[in-house]
Amino acid sequence: MSIARVSEISATSEKSFDDAVENGIERAAKTLRNIRSAWVKDMNVKVEDGRIVHYRVNMMVTFVLDD
Repeated sequence: MSIARVSEISATSEKSFDDAVENGIERAAKTLRNIRSAWVKDMNVKVEDGRIVHYRVNMMVTFVLDD
């Protein structure tokens, strides 16, 4: 039997939402083992002078705990 845990993380990118998701997963993988999935819970942008300067995602990352 496997037991999983879910952690919420935030990640940003200056390029796109997709890039922010990739940045978040890559960073999470440095600390968490056995990542199985991620659910993008929220997306927003930071705007300065009428231009998007940062894309931000909040994600729920699911990983399986070691036995």
